[in-house]
Amino acid sequence: MMEARLHALLRAVPVPMLAVDRQARIVGANELAEALLGPAPSGRPFVTVLRHPEVNAALDAVLSGQDRARLTLTLGAAERRVFCEVTVTALDAPDFSGAAVAIEDRSRDEETELMRRDFVANVSHELRTPLTALMGFIETLRGPARNDAAARDRFLDIMEREAGRMNRLIADLLSLSRVEQDERRRPAQGIELAGLLRGVVATLAPAAAAAEVRLDLLGAEGQVPLPGDADQLVQVFHNLIENAVKYGGTGGVVTVTLEHLEHEPVLRGPAWSVSVADRGEGIDPQHLPRLTERFYRVDTHRSREQGGTGLGLAIVKHIINRHRGRLRIESHRGEGSRFTVLLPQKIGRI
Repeated sequence: MMEARLHALLRAVPVPMLAVDRQARIVGANELAEALLGPAPSGRPFVTVLRHPEVNAALDAVLSGQDRARLTLTLGAAERRVFCEVTVTALDAPDFSGAAVAIEDRSRDEETELMRRDFVANVSHELRTPLTALMGFIETLRGPARNDAAARDRFLDIMEREAGRMNRLIADLLSLSRVEQDERRRPAQGIELAGLLRGVVATLAPAAAAAEVRLDLLGAEGQVPLPGDADQLVQVFHNLIENAVKYGGTGGVVTVTLEHLEHEPVLRGPAWSVSVADRGEGIDPQHLPRLTERFYRVDTHRSREQGGTGLGLAIVKHIINRHRGRLRIESHRGEGSRFTVLLPQKIGRI
Protein backbone atom coordinates (compact mmCIF):
# COMPACT_ATOMS: atom_id res chain seq x y z
CA MET A 1 0.00 0.00 0.00
CA MET A 2 2.80 2.39 0.98
CA GLU A 3 4.71 1.59 -2.21
CA ALA A 4 1.63 2.24 -4.37
CA ARG A 5 1.09 5.64 -2.73
CA LEU A 6 4.76 6.47 -3.22
CA HIS A 7 4.63 5.59 -6.92
CA ALA A 8 1.50 7.73 -7.35
CA LEU A 9 3.24 10.69 -5.73
CA LEU A 10 6.40 10.25 -7.83
CA ARG A 11 4.36 10.17 -11.05
CA ALA A 12 2.80 13.52 -10.09
CA VAL A 13 6.19 15.22 -9.70
CA PRO A 14 7.06 17.18 -12.91
CA VAL A 15 10.83 16.52 -12.68
CA PRO A 16 12.85 13.28 -12.61
CA MET A 17 12.66 11.91 -9.07
CA LEU A 18 13.67 8.71 -7.26
CA ALA A 19 12.94 7.53 -3.72
CA VAL A 20 15.46 5.40 -1.78
CA ASP A 21 15.23 3.64 1.59
CA ARG A 22 17.64 3.80 4.53
CA GLN A 23 19.88 1.20 2.82
CA ALA A 24 20.17 3.43 -0.29
CA ARG A 25 18.11 1.04 -2.38
CA ILE A 26 15.56 2.19 -4.96
CA VAL A 27 12.00 2.17 -3.70
CA GLY A 28 10.46 4.01 -6.65
CA ALA A 29 11.22 6.21 -9.65
CA ASN A 30 8.98 8.20 -11.96
CA GLU A 31 8.97 7.89 -15.74
CA LEU A 32 11.03 11.06 -16.19
CA ALA A 33 13.81 9.65 -14.02
CA GLU A 34 13.89 6.39 -15.97
CA ALA A 35 13.93 8.29 -19.27
CA LEU A 36 17.02 10.15 -18.08
CA LEU A 37 18.85 7.41 -16.16
CA GLY A 38 17.48 4.15 -17.51
CA PRO A 39 15.45 1.44 -15.72
CA ALA A 40 15.40 1.76 -11.94
CA PRO A 41 13.59 -1.30 -10.51
CA SER A 42 12.73 -1.42 -6.83
CA GLY A 43 15.39 -2.99 -4.64
CA ARG A 44 18.28 -2.02 -6.87
CA PRO A 45 21.15 -0.12 -5.16
CA PHE A 46 20.99 3.58 -6.01
CA VAL A 47 24.71 3.64 -6.82
CA THR A 48 24.11 1.29 -9.77
CA VAL A 49 21.48 3.65 -11.24
CA LEU A 50 23.36 6.91 -10.86
CA ARG A 51 27.11 6.34 -10.77
CA HIS A 52 28.17 9.81 -9.74
CA PRO A 53 30.40 10.16 -6.67
CA GLU A 54 29.11 13.60 -5.68
CA VAL A 55 25.47 12.51 -5.79
CA ASN A 56 26.17 9.34 -3.83
CA ALA A 57 28.16 11.31 -1.25
CA ALA A 58 25.22 13.72 -0.89
CA LEU A 59 22.81 10.78 -0.50
CA ASP A 60 25.03 9.22 2.19
CA ALA A 61 25.09 12.55 4.06
CA VAL A 62 21.29 12.85 4.00
CA LEU A 63 20.77 9.22 5.07
CA SER A 64 23.20 9.89 7.93
CA GLY A 65 21.11 12.74 9.31
CA GLN A 66 21.59 15.79 7.08
CA ASP A 67 18.27 17.37 6.10
CA ARG A 68 19.08 18.32 2.49
CA ALA A 69 21.94 18.47 0.00
CA ARG A 70 21.97 20.33 -3.32
CA LEU A 71 24.56 20.26 -6.11
CA THR A 72 24.89 21.10 -9.80
CA LEU A 73 26.49 18.74 -12.31
CA THR A 74 26.20 17.20 -15.77
CA LEU A 75 24.42 13.87 -16.19
CA GLY A 76 23.52 11.52 -19.02
CA ALA A 77 25.22 9.67 -21.82
CA ALA A 78 27.65 11.35 -24.21
CA GLU A 79 24.95 11.83 -26.86
CA ARG A 80 22.57 13.49 -24.36
CA ARG A 81 24.41 15.40 -21.66
CA VAL A 82 22.12 17.36 -19.33
CA PHE A 83 23.19 20.17 -17.01
CA CYS A 84 21.27 19.46 -13.80
CA GLU A 85 20.58 20.63 -10.29
CA VAL A 86 20.26 17.59 -8.02
CA THR A 87 18.48 17.92 -4.67
CA VAL A 88 18.58 15.11 -2.10
CA THR A 89 15.99 15.55 0.65
CA ALA A 90 15.43 13.44 3.76
CA LEU A 91 12.08 11.60 3.96
CA ASP A 92 10.79 10.65 7.39
CA ALA A 93 7.19 9.44 7.37
CA PRO A 94 5.45 6.96 9.70
CA ASP A 95 5.53 4.19 7.09
CA PHE A 96 8.70 5.15 5.22
CA SER A 97 12.14 6.52 5.98
CA GLY A 98 14.81 7.35 3.43
CA ALA A 99 15.45 10.11 0.88
CA ALA A 100 14.11 11.62 -2.31
CA VAL A 101 16.48 12.50 -5.15
CA ALA A 102 15.11 15.18 -7.52
CA ILE A 103 16.91 16.07 -10.75
CA GLU A 104 16.04 19.39 -12.43
CA ASP A 105 17.23 20.00 -15.98
CA ARG A 106 18.95 23.41 -16.06
CA SER A 107 20.32 23.02 -19.60
CA ARG A 108 18.03 25.70 -21.02
CA ASP A 109 19.06 28.14 -18.30
CA GLU A 110 22.71 27.39 -19.01
CA GLU A 111 22.19 27.82 -22.78
CA THR A 112 20.37 31.11 -22.19
CA GLU A 113 23.19 32.39 -20.01
CA LEU A 114 25.75 31.32 -22.60
CA MET A 115 23.77 33.10 -25.33
CA ARG A 116 23.58 36.22 -23.16
CA ARG A 117 27.34 36.21 -22.57
CA ASP A 118 28.05 35.66 -26.28
CA PHE A 119 25.60 38.40 -27.21
CA VAL A 120 27.20 40.93 -24.84
CA ALA A 121 30.67 39.98 -26.08
CA ASN A 122 29.60 40.33 -29.73
CA VAL A 123 27.89 43.70 -29.18
CA SER A 124 30.93 44.96 -27.28
CA HIS A 125 33.22 43.85 -30.10
CA GLU A 126 31.02 45.35 -32.82
CA LEU A 127 30.85 48.72 -31.03
CA ARG A 128 34.48 48.79 -29.92
CA THR A 129 35.89 48.74 -33.46
CA PRO A 130 34.15 51.92 -34.73
CA LEU A 131 34.55 53.63 -31.36
CA THR A 132 38.29 52.98 -31.39
CA ALA A 133 38.49 54.44 -34.92
CA LEU A 134 36.51 57.52 -33.91
CA MET A 135 38.65 58.16 -30.84
CA GLY A 136 41.83 57.74 -32.87
CA PHE A 137 40.73 60.21 -35.56
CA ILE A 138 39.54 62.74 -32.97
CA GLU A 139 42.96 62.59 -31.32
CA THR A 140 44.67 63.02 -34.71
CA LEU A 141 42.46 65.97 -35.66
CA ARG A 142 43.29 67.68 -32.37
CA GLY A 143 46.99 67.10 -32.92
CA PRO A 144 49.02 66.41 -36.09
CA ALA A 145 46.15 67.02 -38.53
CA ARG A 146 44.78 70.14 -36.85
CA ASN A 147 45.76 72.40 -39.75
CA ASP A 148 45.69 69.82 -42.57
CA ALA A 149 42.47 70.53 -44.45
CA ALA A 150 42.75 67.54 -46.82
CA ALA A 151 43.43 65.09 -43.97
CA ARG A 152 40.63 66.63 -41.92
CA ASP A 153 38.06 66.09 -44.69
CA ARG A 154 39.25 62.51 -45.25
CA PHE A 155 39.12 61.70 -41.53
CA LEU A 156 35.68 63.28 -41.13
CA ASP A 157 34.37 61.09 -43.97
CA ILE A 158 35.69 57.98 -42.21
CA MET A 159 34.27 59.15 -38.87
CA GLU A 160 30.89 59.69 -40.48
CA ARG A 161 31.02 56.17 -41.90
CA GLU A 162 31.94 54.63 -38.53
CA ALA A 163 29.26 56.64 -36.71
CA GLY A 164 26.71 55.46 -39.29
CA ARG A 165 27.82 51.89 -38.68
CA MET A 166 27.23 52.27 -34.93
CA ASN A 167 23.86 53.87 -35.59
CA ARG A 168 22.79 50.94 -37.84
CA LEU A 169 23.93 48.44 -35.22
CA ILE A 170 21.97 50.16 -32.45
CA ALA A 171 18.88 50.43 -34.69
CA ASP A 172 19.10 46.70 -35.50
CA LEU A 173 19.56 45.82 -31.81
CA LEU A 174 16.44 47.80 -30.91
CA SER A 175 14.56 46.20 -33.80
CA LEU A 176 15.63 42.71 -32.71
CA SER A 177 14.53 43.43 -29.15
CA ARG A 178 11.08 44.60 -30.28
CA VAL A 179 10.65 41.61 -32.60
CA GLU A 180 11.60 39.15 -29.85
CA GLN A 181 9.08 40.76 -27.48
CA ASP A 182 6.29 40.38 -30.05
CA GLU A 183 7.25 36.91 -31.29
CA ARG A 184 4.66 35.03 -29.22
CA ARG A 185 1.83 37.37 -30.26
CA ARG A 186 0.27 36.47 -33.58
CA PRO A 187 -0.44 39.40 -35.92
CA ALA A 188 -4.04 40.54 -35.62
CA GLN A 189 -4.21 42.78 -38.69
CA GLY A 190 -4.19 41.93 -42.39
CA ILE A 191 -1.90 42.84 -45.29
CA GLU A 192 -1.93 42.69 -49.07
CA LEU A 193 1.19 40.71 -49.87
CA ALA A 194 1.49 41.33 -53.63
CA GLY A 195 1.22 45.09 -53.21
CA LEU A 196 3.68 45.01 -50.33
CA LEU A 197 6.23 43.22 -52.52
CA ARG A 198 5.69 45.67 -55.37
CA GLY A 199 6.40 48.53 -52.96
CA VAL A 200 9.60 46.96 -51.60
CA VAL A 201 10.92 46.22 -55.11
CA ALA A 202 10.15 49.78 -56.23
CA THR A 203 11.98 51.17 -53.19
CA LEU A 204 15.10 49.10 -53.88
CA ALA A 205 15.09 49.57 -57.66
CA PRO A 206 17.43 52.62 -57.62
CA ALA A 207 20.00 50.79 -55.44
CA ALA A 208 19.79 47.74 -57.72
CA ALA A 209 20.25 49.92 -60.81
CA ALA A 210 23.28 51.59 -59.23
CA ALA A 211 24.76 48.13 -58.61
CA GLU A 212 23.92 47.15 -62.23
CA VAL A 213 21.50 44.47 -61.04
CA ARG A 214 18.12 43.80 -62.67
CA LEU A 215 15.26 43.23 -60.22
CA ASP A 216 12.52 40.94 -61.56
CA LEU A 217 9.23 40.50 -59.70
CA LEU A 218 7.07 37.54 -60.78
CA GLY A 219 3.56 36.48 -59.75
CA ALA A 220 2.64 39.69 -57.91
CA GLU A 221 0.11 41.10 -60.39
CA GLY A 222 -3.08 40.57 -58.37
CA GLN A 223 -4.04 40.93 -54.74
CA VAL A 224 -3.02 38.53 -51.98
CA PRO A 225 -4.72 39.28 -48.65
CA LEU A 226 -3.48 37.38 -45.61
CA PRO A 227 -2.86 38.04 -41.90
CA GLY A 228 0.38 39.80 -41.08
CA ASP A 229 2.22 42.83 -39.75
CA ALA A 230 2.93 45.05 -42.76
CA ASP A 231 5.88 46.93 -41.23
CA GLN A 232 7.60 43.75 -40.13
CA LEU A 233 7.11 41.96 -43.45
CA VAL A 234 8.42 44.98 -45.33
CA GLN A 235 11.50 44.68 -43.12
CA VAL A 236 11.82 40.97 -44.01
CA PHE A 237 11.62 41.40 -47.78
CA HIS A 238 13.64 44.61 -47.82
CA ASN A 239 16.43 42.77 -45.99
CA LEU A 240 16.36 39.70 -48.22
CA ILE A 241 16.21 41.62 -51.51
CA GLU A 242 18.84 44.13 -50.39
CA ASN A 243 21.16 41.26 -49.38
CA ALA A 244 20.60 39.57 -52.75
CA VAL A 245 21.58 42.78 -54.55
CA LYS A 246 24.62 43.37 -52.32
CA TYR A 247 26.03 39.86 -52.06
CA GLY A 248 24.52 38.04 -55.03
CA GLY A 249 24.40 40.89 -57.49
CA THR A 250 27.47 39.66 -59.36
CA GLY A 251 25.09 37.51 -61.38
CA GLY A 252 23.32 40.61 -62.67
CA VAL A 253 19.75 39.44 -61.86
CA VAL A 254 17.74 39.09 -58.65
CA THR A 255 14.35 37.42 -59.03
CA VAL A 256 11.52 37.79 -56.51
CA THR A 257 8.75 35.22 -57.04
CA LEU A 258 5.36 35.05 -55.33
CA GLU A 259 3.58 31.68 -55.52
CA HIS A 260 0.51 30.11 -53.97
CA LEU A 261 0.88 26.63 -52.45
CA GLU A 262 -2.31 24.60 -52.17
CA HIS A 263 -0.84 22.61 -49.30
CA GLU A 264 2.45 23.24 -47.55
CA PRO A 265 3.23 20.16 -45.39
CA VAL A 266 5.35 22.01 -42.82
CA LEU A 267 2.65 24.66 -42.29
CA ARG A 268 -0.11 22.04 -42.56
CA GLY A 269 -2.26 23.97 -44.99
CA PRO A 270 -2.37 26.46 -47.86
CA ALA A 271 0.40 29.02 -47.90
CA TRP A 272 2.14 31.70 -49.94
CA SER A 273 5.78 31.41 -50.93
CA VAL A 274 8.03 34.40 -51.61
CA SER A 275 11.45 33.45 -52.95
CA VAL A 276 14.38 35.81 -53.48
CA ALA A 277 16.93 34.24 -55.83
CA ASP A 278 20.23 35.55 -57.14
CA ARG A 279 22.86 34.21 -59.54
CA GLY A 280 25.87 35.28 -57.51
CA GLU A 281 28.75 33.41 -55.93
CA GLY A 282 26.58 31.35 -53.60
CA ILE A 283 27.30 30.21 -50.07
CA ASP A 284 29.16 27.12 -48.93
CA PRO A 285 26.69 24.59 -47.46
CA GLN A 286 28.41 24.47 -44.06
CA HIS A 287 27.42 28.10 -43.44
CA LEU A 288 23.69 27.67 -44.15
CA PRO A 289 22.52 26.34 -40.74
CA ARG A 290 24.11 29.31 -38.95
CA LEU A 291 23.11 32.18 -41.24
CA THR A 292 20.26 33.32 -38.98
CA GLU A 293 22.43 33.42 -35.84
CA ARG A 294 23.12 36.85 -34.39
CA PHE A 295 26.34 38.35 -35.72
CA TYR A 296 27.16 35.30 -37.84
CA ARG A 297 28.77 36.33 -41.11
CA VAL A 298 30.10 34.26 -44.00
CA ASP A 299 32.57 37.01 -44.93
CA THR A 300 33.04 39.36 -41.98
CA HIS A 301 35.14 41.96 -43.80
CA ARG A 302 32.87 42.13 -46.85
CA SER A 303 29.74 42.31 -44.70
CA ARG A 304 31.10 45.27 -42.75
CA GLU A 305 32.26 46.99 -45.91
CA GLN A 306 28.70 46.65 -47.26
CA GLY A 307 27.27 48.16 -44.07
CA GLY A 308 25.95 44.90 -42.59
CA THR A 309 25.50 44.52 -38.83
CA GLY A 310 25.22 40.72 -38.71
CA LEU A 311 21.69 40.97 -37.25
CA GLY A 312 19.52 41.23 -40.38
CA LEU A 313 18.77 37.53 -40.87
CA ALA A 314 18.24 37.02 -37.12
CA ILE A 315 15.55 39.72 -37.28
CA VAL A 316 14.08 38.09 -40.39
CA LYS A 317 13.90 34.70 -38.63
CA HIS A 318 12.09 36.10 -35.58
CA ILE A 319 9.56 38.03 -37.69
CA ILE A 320 8.77 34.94 -39.77
CA ASN A 321 8.40 32.88 -36.58
CA ARG A 322 5.92 35.44 -35.28
CA HIS A 323 3.89 34.96 -38.47
CA ARG A 324 4.05 31.16 -37.92
CA GLY A 325 5.94 30.84 -41.18
CA ARG A 326 9.22 29.27 -42.23
CA LEU A 327 12.45 30.46 -43.84
CA ARG A 328 14.27 28.13 -46.24
CA ILE A 329 17.78 28.83 -47.49
CA GLU A 330 19.25 27.01 -50.49
CA SER A 331 22.67 27.77 -51.93
CA HIS A 332 25.67 26.19 -53.55
CA ARG A 333 29.02 27.75 -54.21
CA GLY A 334 29.05 29.24 -57.71
CA GLU A 335 25.31 28.65 -58.29
CA GLY A 336 23.67 31.54 -56.46
CA SER A 337 21.31 31.53 -53.47
CA ARG A 338 17.58 31.29 -52.86
CA PHE A 339 15.87 32.54 -49.69
CA THR A 340 12.24 31.41 -49.47
CA VAL A 341 9.69 32.77 -47.01
CA LEU A 342 6.63 30.56 -46.42
CA LEU A 343 3.63 32.34 -44.89
CA PRO A 344 0.43 30.49 -43.93
CA GLN A 345 -2.73 31.67 -45.62
CA LYS A 346 -4.39 31.55 -42.21
CA ILE A 347 -2.46 31.80 -38.97
CA GLY A 348 -3.41 28.97 -36.67
CA ARG A 349 -1.64 27.16 -33.87
CA ILE A 350 1.38 25.91 -35.80
